[in-house]
Amino acid sequence: MRFDINKIMAGMLIAAASLTSCKKLVTIPSNPPSAITQQQQFADSATAITAVAGVYAYNIGNGFAYTSGQLTTSCGLSADELSYNYADDALQFYSYNLTPLNSGVITLWGYPYQSIYQVNAVLSGITGNANLSPSFQQQITGEMKVVRALYYFNMVNLFGGVPLVTSISYKETQRLPRSSAADIYDQVKADLTDATEKLTDSYPSAGRARPNLYTAIALLAKVNLYQSNWQSAYNEADSVIRSGLYNLTNTPLTGVFLNGSQEAIWQIPGNQGYYGVSDAQHFIPVSPGAIPRYILTGSLLAAFETGDKRMQDWVGSTVVNGTTVYYPYKYKNVSASSTPTEDQMILRLAEMYLIRAEAAAHLNHLTEALADVNIIRARAGLSASTADPASQTAVLKAVMHERQVELFCEWANRWYDLKRTGTAEAVLGAVKPGFSATDALYPIPQAQIQLNNVLTQNPGY
Repeated sequence: MRFDINKIMAGMLIAAASLTSCKKLVTIPSNPPSAITQQQQFADSATAITAVAGVYAYNIGNGFAYTSGQLTTSCGLSADELSYNYADDALQFYSYNLTPLNSGVITLWGYPYQSIYQVNAVLSGITGNANLSPSFQQQITGEMKVVRALYYFNMVNLFGGVPLVTSISYKETQRLPRSSAADIYDQVKADLTDATEKLTDSYPSAGRARPNLYTAIALLAKVNLYQSNWQSAYNEADSVIRSGLYNLTNTPLTGVFLNGSQEAIWQIPGNQGYYGVSDAQHFIPVSPGAIPRYILTGSLLAAFETGDKRMQDWVGSTVVNGTTVYYPYKYKNVSASSTPTEDQMILRLAEMYLIRAEAAAHLNHLTEALADVNIIRARAGLSASTADPASQTAVLKAVMHERQVELFCEWANRWYDLKRTGTAEAVLGAVKPGFSATDALYPIPQAQIQLNNVLTQNPGY
Protein backbone atom coordinates (compact mmCIF):
# COMPACT_ATOMS: atom_id res chain seq x y z
CA MET A 1 0.00 0.00 0.00
CA ARG A 2 1.31 3.44 -0.93
CA PHE A 3 1.00 6.13 1.69
CA ASP A 4 0.64 9.91 1.41
CA ILE A 5 2.54 11.45 4.33
CA ASN A 6 0.29 14.52 4.41
CA LYS A 7 -2.87 12.42 4.58
CA ILE A 8 -1.35 10.15 7.21
CA MET A 9 -0.36 13.09 9.37
CA ALA A 10 -3.77 14.66 9.03
CA GLY A 11 -5.36 11.38 10.01
CA MET A 12 -3.07 11.09 13.00
CA LEU A 13 -4.08 14.56 14.11
CA ILE A 14 -7.76 13.70 13.79
CA ALA A 15 -7.28 10.43 15.65
CA ALA A 16 -5.36 12.19 18.37
CA ALA A 17 -8.14 14.66 18.82
CA SER A 18 -10.47 11.82 19.71
CA LEU A 19 -8.36 11.11 22.79
CA THR A 20 -8.85 14.56 24.26
CA SER A 21 -11.90 16.49 25.37
CA CYS A 22 -12.32 19.75 23.52
CA LYS A 23 -14.00 22.44 25.63
CA LYS A 24 -13.42 25.38 23.33
CA LEU A 25 -15.53 26.53 20.43
CA VAL A 26 -13.47 26.58 17.26
CA THR A 27 -14.14 28.96 14.40
CA ILE A 28 -13.79 27.09 11.14
CA PRO A 29 -12.45 29.12 8.23
CA SER A 30 -14.50 29.27 5.05
CA ASN A 31 -11.83 27.37 3.13
CA PRO A 32 -10.11 25.12 5.67
CA PRO A 33 -6.99 23.15 4.69
CA SER A 34 -7.59 19.43 4.16
CA ALA A 35 -4.17 18.31 5.35
CA ILE A 36 -1.12 19.46 7.22
CA THR A 37 2.49 18.87 6.27
CA GLN A 38 4.97 16.83 8.26
CA GLN A 39 6.86 20.05 9.04
CA GLN A 40 3.69 21.56 10.52
CA GLN A 41 2.88 18.39 12.44
CA PHE A 42 6.25 18.47 14.20
CA ALA A 43 6.65 22.23 14.48
CA ASP A 44 6.78 22.05 18.28
CA SER A 45 6.10 19.64 21.14
CA ALA A 46 2.40 20.58 21.29
CA THR A 47 1.74 19.65 17.67
CA ALA A 48 4.07 16.67 17.77
CA ILE A 49 2.26 15.16 20.73
CA THR A 50 -0.93 14.97 18.68
CA ALA A 51 0.85 12.60 16.29
CA VAL A 52 2.05 10.58 19.26
CA ALA A 53 -1.50 10.41 20.62
CA GLY A 54 -2.65 9.12 17.25
CA VAL A 55 -0.38 6.10 17.63
CA TYR A 56 -2.31 5.09 20.76
CA ALA A 57 -5.78 5.95 19.42
CA TYR A 58 -8.27 3.11 19.92
CA ASN A 59 -9.70 3.36 16.41
CA ILE A 60 -10.00 0.37 14.11
CA GLY A 61 -7.68 0.80 11.14
CA ASN A 62 -6.27 4.15 12.28
CA GLY A 63 -4.18 4.25 15.42
CA PHE A 64 -3.25 1.35 17.66
CA ALA A 65 -3.12 -1.74 15.43
CA TYR A 66 -4.86 -4.26 17.64
CA THR A 67 -8.14 -2.51 18.38
CA SER A 68 -10.24 -4.81 16.19
CA GLY A 69 -9.89 -7.86 18.44
CA GLN A 70 -8.78 -9.92 15.43
CA LEU A 71 -5.60 -11.14 17.15
CA THR A 72 -7.51 -12.56 20.12
CA THR A 73 -10.27 -14.21 18.11
CA SER A 74 -8.14 -15.66 15.30
CA CYS A 75 -5.44 -17.08 17.52
CA GLY A 76 -8.00 -18.34 20.05
CA LEU A 77 -9.61 -20.30 17.22
CA SER A 78 -6.26 -21.60 15.97
CA ALA A 79 -5.38 -22.76 19.49
CA ASP A 80 -7.64 -24.85 21.73
CA GLU A 81 -9.50 -21.93 23.34
CA LEU A 82 -12.40 -21.06 21.04
CA SER A 83 -14.88 -22.67 18.69
CA TYR A 84 -16.99 -20.74 16.20
CA ASN A 85 -20.65 -20.75 15.20
CA TYR A 86 -20.72 -19.14 11.77
CA ALA A 87 -19.60 -20.29 8.33
CA ASP A 88 -17.39 -17.38 7.31
CA ASP A 89 -13.68 -16.56 7.07
CA ALA A 90 -13.13 -16.84 10.82
CA LEU A 91 -13.95 -20.55 10.73
CA GLN A 92 -10.84 -21.14 8.62
CA PHE A 93 -8.65 -20.34 11.64
CA TYR A 94 -10.36 -23.09 13.63
CA SER A 95 -10.32 -25.76 10.92
CA TYR A 96 -6.83 -24.99 9.54
CA ASN A 97 -7.91 -24.33 5.98
CA LEU A 98 -6.76 -20.72 5.79
CA THR A 99 -6.19 -19.14 2.40
CA PRO A 100 -4.15 -16.04 1.47
CA LEU A 101 -7.49 -14.35 0.71
CA ASN A 102 -8.83 -14.67 4.27
CA SER A 103 -10.11 -11.32 5.55
CA GLY A 104 -8.78 -11.93 9.06
CA VAL A 105 -5.29 -12.65 7.72
CA ILE A 106 -5.46 -9.44 5.71
CA THR A 107 -6.33 -7.51 8.88
CA LEU A 108 -3.57 -9.13 10.94
CA TRP A 109 -1.05 -8.12 8.29
CA GLY A 110 -2.43 -4.76 7.17
CA TYR A 111 -3.32 -2.96 10.39
CA PRO A 112 0.09 -3.47 12.05
CA TYR A 113 1.89 -2.20 8.96
CA GLN A 114 -0.33 0.89 8.85
CA SER A 115 0.50 1.47 12.51
CA ILE A 116 4.21 0.80 11.96
CA TYR A 117 4.11 3.52 9.33
CA GLN A 118 2.61 5.93 11.88
CA VAL A 119 5.34 5.03 14.38
CA ASN A 120 8.06 5.50 11.78
CA ALA A 121 6.52 8.83 10.76
CA VAL A 122 6.73 10.06 14.34
CA LEU A 123 10.33 8.88 14.66
CA SER A 124 11.18 10.59 11.37
CA GLY A 125 9.47 13.80 12.45
CA ILE A 126 11.15 14.14 15.83
CA THR A 127 14.67 12.83 15.22
CA GLY A 128 17.12 15.71 15.01
CA ASN A 129 14.27 18.23 15.06
CA ALA A 130 15.70 21.53 16.34
CA ASN A 131 12.21 22.64 17.39
CA LEU A 132 11.96 19.83 19.94
CA SER A 133 14.01 19.51 23.12
CA PRO A 134 16.45 16.60 23.44
CA SER A 135 14.49 15.29 26.42
CA PHE A 136 11.24 15.29 24.40
CA GLN A 137 12.93 13.49 21.51
CA GLN A 138 14.37 10.93 23.89
CA GLN A 139 11.04 10.23 25.58
CA ILE A 140 9.05 9.87 22.36
CA THR A 141 11.74 7.80 20.67
CA GLY A 142 11.67 5.34 23.56
CA GLU A 143 7.88 5.09 23.45
CA MET A 144 7.66 4.60 19.70
CA LYS A 145 10.27 1.87 19.76
CA VAL A 146 8.30 -0.07 22.37
CA VAL A 147 5.18 0.19 20.20
CA ARG A 148 7.07 -0.89 17.07
CA ALA A 149 8.59 -3.80 18.97
CA LEU A 150 5.13 -5.00 19.99
CA TYR A 151 3.96 -4.98 16.38
CA TYR A 152 6.94 -6.88 15.04
CA PHE A 153 6.86 -9.35 17.93
CA ASN A 154 3.34 -10.33 16.92
CA MET A 155 4.06 -10.25 13.20
CA VAL A 156 6.98 -12.68 13.51
CA ASN A 157 4.92 -15.05 15.65
CA LEU A 158 2.00 -14.98 13.22
CA PHE A 159 3.81 -15.01 9.88
CA GLY A 160 7.48 -15.80 10.52
CA GLY A 161 9.89 -13.51 8.71
CA VAL A 162 8.24 -10.36 7.36
CA PRO A 163 9.44 -7.20 5.59
CA LEU A 164 11.29 -5.04 8.10
CA VAL A 165 10.09 -1.47 7.57
CA THR A 166 11.85 1.26 9.54
CA SER A 167 11.49 4.06 6.98
CA ILE A 168 8.63 6.15 5.59
CA SER A 169 10.22 6.30 2.14
CA TYR A 170 7.94 4.58 -0.37
CA LYS A 171 10.89 4.02 -2.73
CA GLU A 172 12.70 2.12 0.03
CA THR A 173 9.77 0.07 1.26
CA GLN A 174 7.63 -0.77 -1.77
CA ARG A 175 9.58 -3.92 -2.70
CA LEU A 176 11.18 -5.10 0.51
CA PRO A 177 11.73 -8.85 0.77
CA ARG A 178 10.93 -10.82 3.89
CA SER A 179 13.60 -10.51 6.56
CA SER A 180 14.37 -13.67 8.51
CA ALA A 181 12.58 -14.32 11.79
CA ALA A 182 15.97 -13.98 13.50
CA ASP A 183 16.46 -10.53 11.99
CA ILE A 184 12.97 -9.45 13.07
CA TYR A 185 13.70 -10.56 16.62
CA ASP A 186 17.02 -8.71 16.51
CA GLN A 187 15.15 -5.52 15.55
CA VAL A 188 12.59 -6.05 18.32
CA LYS A 189 15.32 -6.49 20.92
CA ALA A 190 17.30 -3.54 19.58
CA ASP A 191 14.24 -1.30 19.81
CA LEU A 192 13.44 -2.46 23.33
CA THR A 193 17.02 -2.18 24.52
CA ASP A 194 17.21 1.37 23.20
CA ALA A 195 13.90 2.14 24.86
CA THR A 196 15.18 0.95 28.24
CA GLU A 197 18.00 3.48 27.92
CA LYS A 198 15.66 6.35 27.08
CA LEU A 199 12.59 5.84 29.30
CA THR A 200 12.20 6.36 33.03
CA ASP A 201 10.02 4.50 35.51
CA SER A 202 7.45 7.31 35.42
CA TYR A 203 4.55 7.08 32.99
CA PRO A 204 4.70 10.23 30.82
CA SER A 205 0.98 11.00 31.07
CA ALA A 206 -2.10 9.97 33.04
CA GLY A 207 -2.87 6.27 32.85
CA ARG A 208 -0.58 3.62 31.41
CA ALA A 209 -1.16 3.92 27.67
CA ARG A 210 2.24 5.45 26.97
CA PRO A 211 5.08 3.07 27.87
CA ASN A 212 7.53 3.64 30.69
CA LEU A 213 10.83 1.91 31.42
CA TYR A 214 9.17 -1.18 32.87
CA THR A 215 6.88 -1.55 29.88
CA ALA A 216 9.97 -1.95 27.72
CA ILE A 217 11.55 -4.35 30.22
CA ALA A 218 8.36 -6.43 30.49
CA LEU A 219 8.09 -6.85 26.72
CA LEU A 220 11.80 -7.66 26.57
CA ALA A 221 11.23 -10.37 29.19
CA LYS A 222 8.55 -11.89 26.96
CA VAL A 223 10.78 -11.75 23.90
CA ASN A 224 13.66 -13.44 25.72
CA LEU A 225 11.30 -16.11 27.07
CA TYR A 226 10.22 -16.92 23.52
CA GLN A 227 13.87 -17.15 22.47
CA SER A 228 14.74 -19.44 25.40
CA ASN A 229 17.07 -16.84 26.89
CA TRP A 230 16.09 -18.00 30.35
CA GLN A 231 18.43 -15.91 32.50
CA SER A 232 17.60 -12.69 30.67
CA ALA A 233 13.87 -13.41 30.82
CA TYR A 234 14.16 -14.18 34.52
CA ASN A 235 16.13 -11.01 35.27
CA GLU A 236 13.78 -8.76 33.34
CA ALA A 237 10.56 -10.20 34.77
CA ASP A 238 12.11 -10.05 38.23
CA SER A 239 12.99 -6.38 37.69
CA VAL A 240 9.37 -5.53 36.87
CA ILE A 241 8.01 -7.49 39.83
CA ARG A 242 10.49 -5.91 42.25
CA SER A 243 9.95 -2.37 40.93
CA GLY A 244 7.13 -1.83 43.42
CA LEU A 245 5.02 -0.03 40.80
CA TYR A 246 2.56 -2.87 40.27
CA ASN A 247 0.36 -5.09 42.41
CA LEU A 248 -1.82 -8.08 41.64
CA THR A 249 -5.49 -7.16 41.69
CA ASN A 250 -7.28 -9.39 44.17
CA THR A 251 -10.99 -9.34 44.90
CA PRO A 252 -12.80 -9.32 42.58
CA LEU A 253 -10.75 -10.39 39.58
CA THR A 254 -13.03 -8.31 37.40
CA GLY A 255 -10.92 -5.35 38.52
CA VAL A 256 -7.87 -6.58 36.61
CA PHE A 257 -9.01 -5.08 33.30
CA LEU A 258 -10.39 -1.80 34.57
CA ASN A 259 -8.93 1.61 33.88
CA GLY A 260 -6.44 2.32 36.65
CA SER A 261 -5.72 -1.34 37.39
CA GLN A 262 -2.64 -1.62 39.60
CA GLU A 263 -1.77 -4.81 37.73
CA ALA A 264 -1.49 -3.01 34.39
CA ILE A 265 1.97 -2.49 32.97
CA TRP A 266 0.56 -1.32 29.64
CA GLN A 267 -3.11 -0.71 28.81
CA ILE A 268 -4.80 1.36 26.11
CA PRO A 269 -8.06 3.22 26.82
CA GLY A 270 -10.67 1.20 24.96
CA ASN A 271 -13.24 3.52 23.45
CA GLN A 272 -14.42 3.32 19.85
CA GLY A 273 -17.27 5.80 20.00
CA TYR A 274 -20.24 3.70 21.01
CA TYR A 275 -18.48 0.60 22.33
CA GLY A 276 -15.42 -0.14 24.42
CA VAL A 277 -12.78 -2.87 24.17
CA SER A 278 -13.48 -4.97 21.08
CA ASP A 279 -13.23 -8.25 23.00
CA ALA A 280 -16.53 -7.55 24.74
CA GLN A 281 -18.21 -6.81 21.42
CA HIS A 282 -16.94 -10.08 19.94
CA PHE A 283 -17.64 -12.38 22.85
CA ILE A 284 -20.73 -11.24 24.75
CA PRO A 285 -24.04 -12.52 23.29
CA VAL A 286 -26.24 -9.83 21.78
CA SER A 287 -29.17 -10.81 24.01
CA PRO A 288 -30.14 -13.38 26.67
CA GLY A 289 -30.53 -16.79 25.07
CA ALA A 290 -28.63 -15.80 21.93
CA ILE A 291 -25.81 -18.14 21.02
CA PRO A 292 -22.38 -16.48 21.37
CA ARG A 293 -20.38 -16.12 18.20
CA TYR A 294 -17.32 -17.57 19.99
CA ILE A 295 -17.64 -20.36 22.56
CA LEU A 296 -14.98 -21.61 24.96
CA THR A 297 -13.87 -25.13 24.15
CA GLY A 298 -14.45 -28.08 26.45
CA SER A 299 -10.70 -28.59 26.81
CA LEU A 300 -10.21 -25.07 28.14
CA LEU A 301 -13.17 -25.32 30.51
CA ALA A 302 -11.79 -28.63 31.82
CA ALA A 303 -8.48 -26.92 32.61
CA PHE A 304 -10.11 -24.80 35.33
CA GLU A 305 -10.04 -26.40 38.77
CA THR A 306 -13.01 -26.37 41.11
CA GLY A 307 -13.22 -23.06 42.94
CA ASP A 308 -11.03 -21.14 40.47
CA LYS A 309 -12.09 -17.49 40.68
CA ARG A 310 -10.96 -16.99 37.10
CA MET A 311 -13.72 -19.32 35.97
CA GLN A 312 -16.17 -17.38 38.11
CA ASP A 313 -15.09 -13.87 37.13
CA TRP A 314 -13.63 -14.21 33.62
CA VAL A 315 -16.00 -16.75 32.03
CA GLY A 316 -19.57 -15.89 31.09
CA SER A 317 -22.38 -18.33 30.42
CA THR A 318 -25.78 -18.36 28.76
CA VAL A 319 -28.42 -20.99 28.21
CA VAL A 320 -29.21 -21.72 24.58
CA ASN A 321 -32.02 -24.19 23.85
CA GLY A 322 -31.57 -25.74 27.28
CA THR A 323 -27.79 -26.05 27.03
CA THR A 324 -25.33 -23.89 28.96
CA VAL A 325 -22.55 -22.51 26.80
CA TYR A 326 -19.56 -20.47 27.95
CA TYR A 327 -17.71 -17.53 26.46
CA PRO A 328 -14.78 -15.24 27.40
CA TYR A 329 -15.88 -12.54 29.83
CA LYS A 330 -12.74 -10.72 30.89
CA TYR A 331 -14.18 -7.55 29.35
CA LYS A 332 -17.80 -6.90 30.24
CA ASN A 333 -18.67 -3.49 28.78
CA VAL A 334 -20.28 -3.72 25.37
CA SER A 335 -21.07 0.00 25.55
CA ALA A 336 -18.42 2.69 25.77
CA SER A 337 -20.63 4.57 28.22
CA SER A 338 -20.59 1.73 30.75
CA THR A 339 -18.99 2.22 34.13
CA PRO A 340 -16.54 1.34 35.48
CA THR A 341 -14.34 1.93 32.44
CA GLU A 342 -12.34 -0.94 30.97
CA ASP A 343 -9.04 -0.57 29.11
CA GLN A 344 -7.37 -2.91 26.62
CA MET A 345 -4.73 -4.74 28.65
CA ILE A 346 -1.46 -5.38 26.79
CA LEU A 347 0.94 -6.40 29.57
CA ARG A 348 0.17 -7.11 33.21
CA LEU A 349 1.96 -8.22 36.34
CA ALA A 350 0.56 -11.77 36.47
CA GLU A 351 2.30 -12.55 33.19
CA MET A 352 5.59 -11.38 34.68
CA TYR A 353 5.21 -13.87 37.53
CA LEU A 354 4.59 -16.64 35.03
CA ILE A 355 7.54 -15.59 32.86
CA ARG A 356 9.79 -15.58 35.91
CA ALA A 357 8.41 -18.97 36.94
CA GLU A 358 9.02 -20.56 33.54
CA ALA A 359 12.51 -19.11 33.28
CA ALA A 360 13.33 -20.24 36.83
CA ALA A 361 12.16 -23.76 36.05
CA HIS A 362 14.41 -23.94 33.01
CA LEU A 363 17.27 -22.66 35.16
CA ASN A 364 16.43 -25.52 37.56
CA HIS A 365 15.30 -23.20 40.34
CA LEU A 366 12.25 -25.39 40.82
CA THR A 367 11.17 -24.33 44.30
CA GLU A 368 11.30 -20.68 43.26
CA ALA A 369 9.32 -21.43 40.10
CA LEU A 370 6.58 -23.12 42.10
CA ALA A 371 6.49 -20.20 44.52
CA ASP A 372 5.59 -17.86 41.65
CA VAL A 373 3.00 -20.30 40.32
CA ASN A 374 1.45 -20.44 43.77
CA ILE A 375 1.22 -16.66 44.00
CA ILE A 376 -0.98 -16.70 40.90
CA ARG A 377 -2.95 -19.70 42.16
CA ALA A 378 -3.57 -18.09 45.54
CA ARG A 379 -4.88 -14.96 43.83
CA ALA A 380 -7.31 -17.26 41.97
CA GLY A 381 -8.48 -18.83 45.25
CA LEU A 382 -6.66 -22.12 44.72
CA SER A 383 -4.37 -24.13 46.97
CA ALA A 384 -0.68 -24.61 46.22
CA SER A 385 0.34 -26.67 43.22
CA THR A 386 0.84 -30.39 43.82
CA ALA A 387 3.64 -30.58 41.23
CA ASP A 388 6.72 -32.48 42.39
CA PRO A 389 9.26 -29.77 43.34
CA ALA A 390 12.10 -32.16 42.42
CA SER A 391 10.88 -32.68 38.84
CA GLN A 392 11.62 -30.04 36.24
CA THR A 393 9.12 -31.65 33.89
CA ALA A 394 6.37 -31.52 36.49
CA VAL A 395 7.11 -27.91 37.43
CA LEU A 396 7.15 -26.77 33.81
CA LYS A 397 3.83 -28.54 33.27
CA ALA A 398 2.42 -26.62 36.24
CA VAL A 399 3.68 -23.33 34.82
CA MET A 400 2.16 -23.98 31.40
CA HIS A 401 -1.13 -25.02 32.97
CA GLU A 402 -1.24 -21.75 34.90
CA ARG A 403 -0.47 -19.79 31.74
CA GLN A 404 -3.37 -21.53 30.00
CA VAL A 405 -6.00 -20.54 32.57
CA GLU A 406 -4.57 -17.15 33.54
CA LEU A 407 -3.86 -15.75 30.07
CA PHE A 408 -6.62 -17.36 28.03
CA CYS A 409 -7.94 -15.22 25.19
CA GLU A 410 -5.30 -12.56 25.78
CA TRP A 411 -2.82 -11.51 23.12
CA ALA A 412 -2.58 -14.93 21.41
CA ASN A 413 -0.61 -16.25 24.38
CA ARG A 414 -1.97 -19.80 24.15
CA TRP A 415 -1.41 -20.09 20.38
CA TYR A 416 2.13 -18.77 20.74
CA ASP A 417 2.82 -21.03 23.74
CA LEU A 418 1.78 -24.17 21.87
CA LYS A 419 4.03 -23.27 18.96
CA ARG A 420 7.11 -22.15 20.88
CA THR A 421 7.07 -25.19 23.16
CA GLY A 422 6.65 -27.63 20.27
CA THR A 423 3.43 -29.05 21.71
CA ALA A 424 0.95 -27.72 19.14
CA GLU A 425 0.64 -30.92 17.11
CA ALA A 426 0.13 -33.16 20.14
CA VAL A 427 -2.27 -30.84 21.99
CA LEU A 428 -4.34 -29.70 19.04
CA GLY A 429 -4.42 -33.11 17.40
CA ALA A 430 -6.06 -34.48 20.53
CA VAL A 431 -8.96 -32.01 20.55
CA LYS A 432 -9.65 -31.24 16.89
CA PRO A 433 -8.53 -32.63 13.52
CA GLY A 434 -6.60 -30.99 10.74
CA PHE A 435 -3.55 -29.35 12.30
CA SER A 436 -0.22 -29.84 10.52
CA ALA A 437 3.18 -28.26 11.02
CA THR A 438 2.65 -25.71 8.24
CA ASP A 439 -0.44 -24.36 10.02
CA ALA A 440 1.82 -22.85 12.71
CA LEU A 441 2.28 -19.78 10.47
CA TYR A 442 -0.49 -17.89 8.73
CA PRO A 443 -0.34 -17.20 4.97
CA ILE A 444 0.95 -13.94 3.56
CA PRO A 445 -2.05 -12.09 2.06
CA GLN A 446 -2.27 -12.72 -1.67
CA ALA A 447 -2.73 -9.03 -2.47
CA GLN A 448 0.60 -8.21 -0.82
CA ILE A 449 2.43 -10.77 -2.94
CA GLN A 450 0.78 -9.35 -6.07
CA LEU A 451 1.91 -5.85 -5.12
CA ASN A 452 5.41 -6.97 -4.16
CA ASN A 453 6.56 -9.98 -6.14
CA VAL A 454 9.72 -10.44 -4.07
CA LEU A 455 7.55 -11.62 -1.18
CA THR A 456 7.46 -15.39 -0.82
CA GLN A 457 4.52 -17.39 0.53
CA ASN A 458 4.71 -19.56 3.64
CA PRO A 459 4.85 -23.32 3.04
CA GLY A 460 1.48 -25.06 2.80
CA TYR A 461 -0.34 -22.16 1.13
